[in-house]
Amino acid sequence: METTRQHKIARLIQKDLSDIFLRFARTLSGVLISVSEVRISPDLAIAHVYLSIFPQNKEQEVMEQIENEKGKIRGEMGNLERHQLRIIPELHFHLDETIDRMERIDELLKS
Repeated sequence: METTRQHKIARLIQKDLSDIFLRFARTLSGVLISVSEVRISPDLAIAHVYLSIFPQNKEQEVMEQIENEKGKIRGEMGNLERHQLRIIPELHFHLDETIDRMERIDELLKS
């Protein structure tokens, strides 16, 4: 169960990462990256970040670039949150598959 502190920090990280990915997506033409959810560990050391990437055919390519730039992204996040967090959490990025699941459920319900 997520504590109030975890929830507040997760929302803060989600907001700041959304701003960072907005700037990051500008370097990639025609790609939209949104942070759909952030889950943070109880010790606040690890943040699991779920990303939605559009168009879907560029998901793997963009995820590879994000993994390569993970240190830079964490550094930018540290600059934004240095007065609010004592420790900047380690970032683990995952693709958000909620939309894919919703589409599959819709298809099953229609048939």
